[in-house]
Amino acid sequence: MEISLDKKRNISVIAHGGAGKTTLSEAILFNAKATDNLGRVDDESSTLDYEPEEHKRKISISAALHHYDWKGCRVNIIDTPGYSNFLTETRDSLRVAGGAVVILSAISGVKVQTEKIWEFADEFEVCRVAFVNKMDRERASFFRAVDDMEKVLKVKAIPMQIPIGEAEEFKGVVDLLTLKAFYYMDDSSGQFEEKEIPPALLGEAKRMRESMVAALAEADDELTEKYLNGDEITVDELKRGMREGVLTKKFIPVFMGSALKNMGVDLLMDAINISLPSPLDKGTIRGVLKGVNPKTGLEAVREPDYEAPFSAFVFKTIIDPYTGKLSLFRVYSGVLHADSTVYDATRDVKEKISHLYFMEGKKLKEVTKASAGDIVAAAKLKDTFTGDTLCDPANPVAFPPFEPVSTTLAYAIHPRTKSDEDKVPIAMAKLMEEDPSLEFKRDEQTNEFLLSGVGQVHLEVSIEKLKRKYGCDVELKTPRVPYKETVRSHVKVQGKYKKQSGGRGQYGDTWLDISPLPRGKGFEFVDNITGGVVPRQYIPAVEKGVREAMQSGILCGFPVVDIRVSLYDGSYHSVDSSEMAFKIAASMGFKKAMEQAHPVILEPVMKMEINVPDDKLGDVIGDVNSRRGKILGAEPKAGSQTVKALVPMSEVITYATDLKAMTGDRGIFTMEFSHYEEVPTYLSQKIISAAKTDKASAK
Repeated sequence: MEISLDKKRNISVIAHGGAGKTTLSEAILFNAKATDNLGRVDDESSTLDYEPEEHKRKISISAALHHYDWKGCRVNIIDTPGYSNFLTETRDSLRVAGGAVVILSAISGVKVQTEKIWEFADEFEVCRVAFVNKMDRERASFFRAVDDMEKVLKVKAIPMQIPIGEAEEFKGVVDLLTLKAFYYMDDSSGQFEEKEIPPALLGEAKRMRESMVAALAEADDELTEKYLNGDEITVDELKRGMREGVLTKKFIPVFMGSALKNMGVDLLMDAINISLPSPLDKGTIRGVLKGVNPKTGLEAVREPDYEAPFSAFVFKTIIDPYTGKLSLFRVYSGVLHADSTVYDATRDVKEKISHLYFMEGKKLKEVTKASAGDIVAAAKLKDTFTGDTLCDPANPVAFPPFEPVSTTLAYAIHPRTKSDEDKVPIAMAKLMEEDPSLEFKRDEQTNEFLLSGVGQVHLEVSIEKLKRKYGCDVELKTPRVPYKETVRSHVKVQGKYKKQSGGRGQYGDTWLDISPLPRGKGFEFVDNITGGVVPRQYIPAVEKGVREAMQSGILCGFPVVDIRVSLYDGSYHSVDSSEMAFKIAASMGFKKAMEQAHPVILEPVMKMEINVPDDKLGDVIGDVNSRRGKILGAEPKAGSQTVKALVPMSEVITYATDLKAMTGDRGIFTMEFSHYEEVPTYLSQKIISAAKTDKASAK
C-alpha cells in the first residue's frame, strides 16, 4: 500500500561529536520496532555505526540510513557524524533531509561543531526540533542547555517539557502540551507510566505552559486571535501552532530525555511526526526542486507528486570491494520501478536500475519501486557519482550539484611494497568516489603521492580503509616542499664537449648567455646564432640539453625556473659533431653558469583565508606573522573575522592541526598556491644541509 506524501518524513539527526546522535537514533529504531535490539555504540552492537573504523574510535564517520514507521508516518532517518573531520557527510545528508533533530548535551550545551552544522541546516533551510540529551548524567541542566542554544545559535527556543528531577534523580518529564507527567522505567525499554504532575512541579508547569501557549499561538493568526481573546486553545490546536512555527522557522521546540536509557524518546518521535515537514510541506521552499533542463538550458521545476516525471538526487556513494557500488538518492518526484532505465542529466548518460533497496544500516532491504519522498539505493550504476541528478529520460532535469569541499591538510603516502604502489591509484579512485572531500595526486616534482583531506583523523581513517578494503598498505609522511632554484645574476659561459676515443669522436661547442627572468615566467630559450657557427640541426639539441639540466639545480637538486638562456656563439666539427655532443655541451655550460650566476632557492607561497572567532583574531594574526606570513587584511563577519594572508608553504603544512588547537576547533581556512619567492639566506643554508643529508642517506 502506497504511503501518502503527507505521511512521509526525511530527517537527519545532527549535533557535535559525542552528543549521542547514534544512541538516540538506535533508541528511535528500537521503539518503532524497526530493530529487535537496542544497539549500543560502546559494545559495537549499533546498527548504524558498523564500520570497523567507527568501532575503533567510538564515533560516527559516515552518514548511516534506516527507516521506521511510527503512528502512521514513514520516517527515513539519517544518523550523521558530528566530528569536524567528517562534517561533509553531514552537510550532504542535510541537502536531502526535510527536517532535523538537533541534539544538545545537558552537560555541555552548544559546541563548535553544533554551530557549523547549524549553518549547514540554515543553508538548506532545514526545519528543526531540539532534544536535550543526557538528562540522567551528573551536572545535567535542561534550562542551561536551552539558554545556551538561544545565546549561541541566536534562535527562539521553546521548552515543551520540564524535567522530573535531573542528573541521577532524573525520572521523567512533564509534557506541557497535555500537562501530564511521564515516569520512565530505568531499564532502557522506553516503557513509562502516565501520572499526575508532582505537586512540587505543578506551579512551575502551569507558568511554563502559559509561556509555551503564547509562543505557539504567535505562529498562527487564528490561534493568535483566540489567545488575545482569552479563549481556550485545545491540545490539537497547540500542535498545529507548533508545526506552523517549525515550518516557518519562527522557533525551535525543545524536548528532553536520555537516549542511553530510552527516556523521553517516544515523545520526541511524536514531535517529529507533528512538527517536521513532509515532502509536500517542503515543496519548492528550499529551491532544491528547481533545476535546469540540460537539453535547453531553461529552468525546470519538479513538484513533489507521484504523478510528476521522475527525478532524484544522488547524495552518497558506498563502494564495497565484494558487493560493489551503491548509489543513495532522494526521490523528489514521480515513481521509479526496478528494472527501468533512467537518465543521468549531470553526465548525459543512461543507467539501468536493476535493483532498488531501502538502507537499514549496513543491511539492504530490496523493494520493487521508490516514489517521491523516499530515500533508496541502487546497485552498480556505472557512470553515476555523488551530486548527480537521475531523472525521466523524456523529461530531463539537472539539480545543482554539491559545492566542492576545500581540503586543509595534505600528507605524502608511501606504499610499503611495489605491489602496493601499483594498487594505490585504482584504490584511491574508488575511495574518492565514496568520499569526495578527499584529493589524490602525484606531485610531478617530488614524485610523491599526495593525499589531501579535511584533517588528521580524516586522512588516518582513509588510510585504514585503503588497507582494509583494497589491501593497500601505505604510511603517511609529511610531504616534501616543492622548492625550486633560480639565479640572480647575468653570466656568459662556454659549454664545450670534446671526446676522442679512436674513430669518430664527439664535438660540441656552445656559448650561453644566461639571465634571470621575473618571478613566475618559467623558462625562455633564445636562438641568437648568426653565420652558421652552430648548424641549425643542432640548435634543438642545445635547448634540450639545457631543459634536462634545469631539472636538477646545483644547490639542492631542485628544478630551475625563471631563467632565460640565449645561445649566441659556438663551433662545430664537420665529422665529429652530433646532436648528442651539442646536448651534452649545453648541459655542461648551463651547470657552469648556475655556479657563477649566484643561485638561490625559491619557495612556494600560499594564499590563505582564515575564518576565526573575534576573540581569537589577535592570536591568529600573531601566529601568521611568526610563520613569515604577510597579512593582506581582515574582513568582519557575524561573530568572526576572515584573515587574508600570504604564507610560505613550509610554514603551514600542518596548519590544520595548529589552527584547531589555537581556536578550540572554531577556526577554518582555505589555502591555494599563489607564487614563488626567494628563501631568506638563513633558511637556505638549512635547506641545503637537509638536502645533502637526504642524498647521503639515500646512497
